[in-house]
This record gives sequence, C-alpha cells and structure tokens, in this order.
Amino acid sequence: MADLEKGSKKLLNAWAFYDWANSVYSLVISSAIFPIFYEALFSKENKIIHVFGIDFKNSALISFVTAFAFLLVAFMSPILSGIADYIGNKKSFMQFFCYLGAFSCIGLNWFSLDNIYIGLLFYFLGLIGFWSSLVFYNSYLPDIAFVEQQDKISAKGYSLGYIGSVILLLLNLAMVMMPDTFGISGTKGEAAMKAMRYSFMMVGVWWIVFSQYTYYFLPKGNANQTKITKAIVFNGFNELKKVWHLLSQNETLKKYLAAFFVYSMAVQTVMLIATYFGAQEIHWASDSEKTTGLIICILVIQLVAVLGAVLTSKASAKFGNISVLMVINCFWILLCIGAYFITMPIHFYAMAGLVGLVMGGIQALSRSTYSKLLPETEDTASFFSFYDVAEKIGIVIGMLVYGIIDQITGSPRFAIVFLGIFFLVGVILLNRVPRKKL
Repeated sequence: MADLEKGSKKLLNAWAFYDWANSVYSLVISSAIFPIFYEALFSKENKIIHVFGIDFKNSALISFVTAFAFLLVAFMSPILSGIADYIGNKKSFMQFFCYLGAFSCIGLNWFSLDNIYIGLLFYFLGLIGFWSSLVFYNSYLPDIAFVEQQDKISAKGYSLGYIGSVILLLLNLAMVMMPDTFGISGTKGEAAMKAMRYSFMMVGVWWIVFSQYTYYFLPKGNANQTKITKAIVFNGFNELKKVWHLLSQNETLKKYLAAFFVYSMAVQTVMLIATYFGAQEIHWASDSEKTTGLIICILVIQLVAVLGAVLTSKASAKFGNISVLMVINCFWILLCIGAYFITMPIHFYAMAGLVGLVMGGIQALSRSTYSKLLPETEDTASFFSFYDVAEKIGIVIGMLVYGIIDQITGSPRFAIVFLGIFFLVGVILLNRVPRKKL
C-alpha cells in the first residue's frame, strides 16, 4: 500500500479508477446483457416460473427480487455510512462488498431455470455488493480530495466508468454476435447464451482486477475508532433522523423532496426494466436482432443522456430548475403513454433516444436542485445520505408496483403507463415548491 498525501494526483486518480472497475456491473449486468440472458431462458409461449410456492411471470419475479435487494440496501446504507465515518479500516469493508459483488457476477455463469434459487441469490448478492461498496467509495472523497478538487475528480470517475463499461459491453456484444470468432462452440443460440455467461464472469474478473489499483493507493480510512460500537452502527440512522427534523424548518426543501421521491421512483424503475420491456414487447425479426437491438438501445440511452444533462443544465440556467423539472416530468408522462403503443424495433430505438434525453437531464438536475436547497451547514453528507436512502426506497416501491401490475395483467405495458401517474403527481408536487431560490 502506498502512503500518499491528501490531494495528490496519483491518489485522486486511483480513487476515480474504481469507477472504471465497478461501472461494468451497472451497464453489463443491470442494464444490458443479464436482462437479455434472463429473458432468453424462457420460451415465447411460457413466461411463468414456479418459485417460492407461487407462479410468477418472469419479469415480475426479477422486479420483486430487485425491490427486496434495494430494500436491504436502503436499510444497510445508514449503518454502513455510520461505520464509514468512524472506523479506521473502511477499505476492508469496501473490498468485502466489492468482492461479494464481483464473485456474485461470476456466479451468474451458473444461472439457469434448474438452479433458479442459486441464480437469484447471486443476482441479489450482486446488487448488494455493488451498492454497498459505493457507500465506502463515496465516503473516501473528502478523505482524499480537498473541497476544490472534489467536483473535478468526481466527474473524472464518472467519465472513466462510462468509458470502461462501454468498452466491455462492446466486447461482450461482439462475443454474443460472433461467437465463432472467440472460439465459442455450439449452435447459434447455444453459443450466444455461452457468450453471455462468459460476459458475467468477465464483469466479475474486470471488477476485481482493476479495483486493485485503487486499493493499492487508498488509505485504510480515518482512524477515529478501532472498534465498532452500538453508537457507531446506529449513527447513520441518527443522522437521518436529524435531517428529518430539520426538514420541518425548511418548507421549500421538504416540498421538493416529496416531489423528488414520487417521480424518482418512476425514473429509476424505467431504468431497471427498460431492457426487459424491450425483450418481451417488441416484435424483433430474430433473436440475434433482438440481442443486438437491445444493446444498441442501451448504448443510445447512455450517449444521449450526456447530451440531455448538458441541455438541461443550460435550460435550468435560463428558466429555473423547478420549471425545467416540471417540463421534463410532463415529457416523461408522454413517454409512458407512448410506450403502451410501441411494437416495432424502430419505435423502440426512437423511444431509447427520447428516454436518454430526459434520463440524464432529470437525474443531474434533481441532485443539483437538492444541493441548492440545502441549508447553510457543513454536514452535507447527512443530507445526501437522506437523499440516497429516499431514492432507494423509491426504487423499492417503483419495482414492487411494476412487478405487481406485470404479474396481475401479464403485460408490462400497463405497468409502464401506470408509472406515468407518478410523473403526473411529481408535476403537481413540484408546482407547490417555492421558486425564489430557483
């Protein structure tokens, strides 16, 4: 382990490089390859699977598992935040969850309908590992960077993560579409499924290998404590409780958070289920076209989201944050309604571009608006911890709502339209937010 001073370029770059290491999970596993692989396990005629004594529609099942994973993460985050603030070996905790997530990705290689319980466990633990490691990763930022350096190095981490994840996704796409080139044997369908399984293993190996550069340079953490006490464990919850009480004194922030909580659950749910929707509801000419088309759509969303964030930032400077957020929410309502009617690949490509445009915009503007509304305090970490927990609980509710409607109706189209109601309520609540500061 290297011993570098706070603010050193090498230390900052090593911290940011963890984004390169772990972002392949969110793109390859959460968004692209795994949803396609999971859908391919089922025949077109039968999307039902019997688990836990109940017959589930396949996409509803994965929605419920995702929801419960985020519920656990939402509960664990304050505990982990409390530990991260006080314990002197936060790097060990970060490594533990990193390896838990990475080895779970490798374990997805054995995901099958015959081993559905083990497969779902690996999927569940992958989510836990990814999101929990981020708690400690983010908590390092004030330890390794001075205030004036934090925005720049945080943005660099995001950029590295985007580049790294896209590189691996393109490689995985090539493996799936041209398995012979990579020495993957079997019929076209069998070889494609093998390539996807290999992709899961590559994500795990990539995550472990590239994170070593980060771990070599990162310090253990602040050595304020050497033993985890009850007070430390529950410190995160105490901080959230303190923020909750402070909200009663800040009416603007309170009203904004209520609006954010409602529309955010819909935004995050769309992000997590978009590929499953495209795999089930779009009339692809062949399985190979479906695989290629879905991955291209994910890449389109990624690329256009960057443009969306830039355009939204310029619009908010001219028209104000709340007004722009209201317009974006209205646009989301139209997208949810439009999703009910799309059937052809060209429709889905167009929808991907439009979703990307408002996806990047609403995420970037929501966080910056929250930051602007914070009271004068040095304890911004507690407020952002509250923000993150609210976002994760929103994901739980959104995924449960989506899963229940999908399970009852048998079609995700109705679930997508229902998510439009959250955006409508979001517009109504945003309209109640005072705009003096914004």
